[in-house]
Amino acid sequence: MLFKSQPVNTGLNIVIVGCGKVGSTLVERLSSEGHDITIIDQDAGRVQELAEYYDVMGIIGNGASHSIQEEAGIKDAHLFIAVTESDELNLLCCIIAKQDSECATIARIRTPDYIKDSTYLRDRLGLAMIINPELEASKEVARLLYLPAALEINSFGHGKVELIKIKITEGNSLAGLTLIQLNKKYSMRILICAIERNGEVFIPSGTSLIEKGDMISFLGSRQEAKHFLSAIGFQTNQVKNTLIIGGGKTSLYLATQLLQMGINVKIIEQNKARCEELSILLPKAIIINGDGTDQELLAEEGIDHTESFVPLTGIDEENIMLTLYARQVSDAKVITKINRMTFKNVIDQLDLGSVFFPRYITAEIITAYVRAKKASMNSNVETLYHIFDSKAEAIEFRVNEQSEVTDTPLMNLPLKNNLLVACIIRNGFPIIPSGRDEIKTGDIVMIVTTHTGFNDLQDILA
Repeated sequence: MLFKSQPVNTGLNIVIVGCGKVGSTLVERLSSEGHDITIIDQDAGRVQELAEYYDVMGIIGNGASHSIQEEAGIKDAHLFIAVTESDELNLLCCIIAKQDSECATIARIRTPDYIKDSTYLRDRLGLAMIINPELEASKEVARLLYLPAALEINSFGHGKVELIKIKITEGNSLAGLTLIQLNKKYSMRILICAIERNGEVFIPSGTSLIEKGDMISFLGSRQEAKHFLSAIGFQTNQVKNTLIIGGGKTSLYLATQLLQMGINVKIIEQNKARCEELSILLPKAIIINGDGTDQELLAEEGIDHTESFVPLTGIDEENIMLTLYARQVSDAKVITKINRMTFKNVIDQLDLGSVFFPRYITAEIITAYVRAKKASMNSNVETLYHIFDSKAEAIEFRVNEQSEVTDTPLMNLPLKNNLLVACIIRNGFPIIPSGRDEIKTGDIVMIVTTHTGFNDLQDILA
């Protein structure tokens, strides 16, 4: 059965198989950027709901069916994305899509055994990308535990620079300073890129004043960022230990990374069989079989003196309640996993520490790929992050050829308002640019802007 609207074809033809959390988030993001989207799922109600709400084409059926893919227009598709709950089905969908089409294919793969073979699978099956939401989420959490003062950390230039979000609390030395005064007081190579105040985000100038309660995002190398945070009174040492609630895939990936970083890991998991699996997979971690929502058990396992606390259950309400409880009884760095976006205004009012949404982490990576595919060959999107609840974007471009933006001092470029050229990475070295700096062929350029939908570096021009 087919549900069809009349979308305006200003972008790519994209077929998405799977209308779960990740699939629906992709529809939300990619439809807003003007792409012609067709969704496939066997859940008729879900297909109809998404097709009508986002004005896209919807087909009810098995995404691995050749006839269903033909009905979805696979021969004219530019991109095919399989994000069902089954790794095997996602791979099969991509294999079939490649038979009748030259489209690029992306598969969501979550099983650790398959992830070990991801390079082999990608190359042999001709996939453009393999994406693992749990692995990507664990990387984000690990970065936050490395630098616990941060509420959010986004990495650019293959880790050369990081965009770090912090909250200016009462008594902090930055409160009451303009950016010019800040630069004079702290002579460090960092750049304040964006400020959120009372729910509004703006790109600051030198005369902008930092106030108590502001959320600021600043850019710098990892070393410079740590020096700056230390100078303004924030903790900069990575945590020594962490208590994780829930033993799912994200917990496994996260624990593996933390143990490699020298962080002690304790996991509380209710399923005994899963505990036995984790004990084999993570011999250096402490695995506790028990109910992670039991206050007595949490006390026994040291919630009051753990340095970090990460609830990773599959239930948002449990994660939120556990975080709020940890806030009451400890000074731990807390990180909260949330899958659903309902009642987000209420969630934003709660003191949940760093909050991450796995579906959006996956969507960011795929959206960056889509923008790069749509862009010209002169400059391509490398990395994309929506920051401050999608009120601003931080985008990384690779400059492949000369264009209107190259070889001209930044001060002489007619740049859009509410936009900042935040960093230029040249020959592997980051440059915090001044107005006299120029963009060169071969550079990686990072911009921060409250505008949305940039596909090409030349979009920065007014």
